[in-house]
Amino acid sequence: MSERRHAAFTSDGVVLLHGISRTARSFRRMELALGDAGFATLNLDYDSRRKPLDALAEDIHSSLDPFARSLDGSVHFVCHSMGGLLARVYLARYRPARLGRVVMLGTPNGGSEIADRLKNLAAYRALFGPAGQQLVTRRDAATSALLPAIDYQAGIIAGNRSVYPITSIGLPRPHDGRVSVANTRLDGMADHIVIRTSHPWLVRNAEAIAQTIAFLKGGNFTKS
Repeated sequence: MSERRHAAFTSDGVVLLHGISRTARSFRRMELALGDAGFATLNLDYDSRRKPLDALAEDIHSSLDPFARSLDGSVHFVCHSMGGLLARVYLARYRPARLGRVVMLGTPNGGSEIADRLKNLAAYRALFGPAGQQLVTRRDAATSALLPAIDYQAGIIAGNRSVYPITSIGLPRPHDGRVSVANTRLDGMADHIVIRTSHPWLVRNAEAIAQTIAFLKGGNFTKS
């Protein structure tokens, strides 16, 4: 499922990709802010817990491709957590002709230490499915091949607060409770910023939303 909104002020559009075990509803506040800023939006739902990243890229293509083609301007991506990895897989396979900028919020570009710890547990496998196995810090050759070096403008927003006092024990500090700040970084990124919030709230945090819009419009974050 997907939800599409049109804007009257710009010819650019934004594709929003939620994180694992989340839905498009988690991006609703961001979506409304992007619409107010003049962007058309496509807020996609996808079966994050049922398929690996390459299959998910195929699933979203049928909605994403016509949206990108319908725009007079560029198509940007705004992604939370695993949604950023999905965007990287998708762009390596189906890069739009007028690709704009990509913002990743709490994306485990270097993998998640939490996934390393829990990957062999039956409950984790049942909850997060095949894609959950691809979130580890030591990726196999097949997963690494899905995530080649980037050659587009990517801005990364990391959090440094946790609402998971138990499960985040052992995560290298600073972290957002799910991903260490260090592992959000990506070779070739255009900009990186750390804000005072936790992993699940990155999509709703007012500063994260403002910084996302600033990067989409100007190619950099606003530093105080």
